[in-house]
Amino acid sequence: MTDKKIITEILEIPLEAGADFSEVFIEHRNNVSVSLLNGRTQSAASGIDSGLGLRIINGDMVIYSYTNDLSEKSLIRLAKETAQAVSFNEKSHIKPFVNRDIENRHKALILPFGISKTAVYDKLKSGCNAALGYDKSITEVTAGFASYEQDVFIYNSEGLETRDKRVRTRLTVNAAADGGGEKQTGYFGPGAMKGFEFAEDFDFDSLCRRAAESAVKMLRAGYAPGGRFPVVIDGGFGGVLFHEACGHGLEAVAVAKDTSVFAGKLGKMIASPKVTAIDDGTIPFSWGSLNIDDEGEKTSRNVLIEKGVLKNYMTDRFYGKKLGLKSTGACRRQSYMLAPVPRMTNTYIAGGSDSRDDIISSVDFGIYCKNMGGGSVSPATGEFNFAVNEAYIIRNGRIAEPVRGASLIGRGDEIIKNIEMVSPGESLACGMCGASSGSIPVCVGQPMIKVSEMTVGGKA
Repeated sequence: MTDKKIITEILEIPLEAGADFSEVFIEHRNNVSVSLLNGRTQSAASGIDSGLGLRIINGDMVIYSYTNDLSEKSLIRLAKETAQAVSFNEKSHIKPFVNRDIENRHKALILPFGISKTAVYDKLKSGCNAALGYDKSITEVTAGFASYEQDVFIYNSEGLETRDKRVRTRLTVNAAADGGGEKQTGYFGPGAMKGFEFAEDFDFDSLCRRAAESAVKMLRAGYAPGGRFPVVIDGGFGGVLFHEACGHGLEAVAVAKDTSVFAGKLGKMIASPKVTAIDDGTIPFSWGSLNIDDEGEKTSRNVLIEKGVLKNYMTDRFYGKKLGLKSTGACRRQSYMLAPVPRMTNTYIAGGSDSRDDIISSVDFGIYCKNMGGGSVSPATGEFNFAVNEAYIIRNGRIAEPVRGASLIGRGDEIIKNIEMVSPGESLACGMCGASSGSIPVCVGQPMIKVSEMTVGGKA
């Protein structure tokens, strides 16, 4: 951590040049990762990243610079060079620092550099063997472990002084089934805002067998039909559809720039009355949670859509002010090397009242998406194309044969209007979300939902 006297000087220099606001973000991060391929070590790495980012707000302009040289000379030079971009206004001065102590709701027990390398290796090797032993068509299994401890310190010209410790751990498995010149894969990647205790307590062997099972089923499945059908999407990672097709459009950075289909629609009905959507950065130990965001604001449980009505956006200081809204504690970045913007944390569709059995039985012919994959989305229009990793035909109200090669095509603002059934009990799944402020940990989620009709890409 840098001396507070130096931090004061760094914050003061832009204000003397006429800036409205200045902020320092300091990061110290320990990283550990291990990857095994078919039980053999593929990679192993550990390291430390440290640096400082300086953000200046001057009217409608954000100026950002960073360095990993934390010497006094380097930091003062950084502040002076960055302040040259400020349009001169009346000088101002920083307020005295007031330390804001933050309760850590996600205390880790085993930090990354306290992890037993043997325990990690044994966990991953056992998972590889479990997947390889599932079926002879499983030819390749990659099992991974990653954990990091991130200490952040935040100071700003309004007198904020705060810090946070963030520890996250994740397990991943990718099982590939090969046969007849074709290959299918099954993937899972659970994680938590915990230390190695998360991996110790997790039944990784069972997860690896599930990945293998999914890959084998899809390898032996016929092709999905193409057309417009009712679609049932299961919980957990099924929420990636809402995250990508709608969630990004509810981030204030897109709304303020008028590049979101949801801009200017607060208080209006934008979805089915069945839909309540929430972004909640406070969930204890969840992969996408934080105690505070990267501006030092406490995270919140933010209801975005309530029974179809748009209630709020995800906002920060800069873009929130543009929209006349308070920060929701949603300002995030990958590291000190990137300026923060409003981003999602744990974003999900809340549970409803329709039973899973009733949802399936309501479909005469359609597609059941058990596990979603990746895809592409246009944030400005909400148009998307998503692959389905594991899909099944629904026939006469029953889940029937598996099918492969299915994709979901549509527009986010249209799909959320066509959600006609929602089961109780939403579940979350982990992922990494990329945007202008880098790649950050998030959770997506939902219960089982039924979309009355949407375009399914497949084999006609």
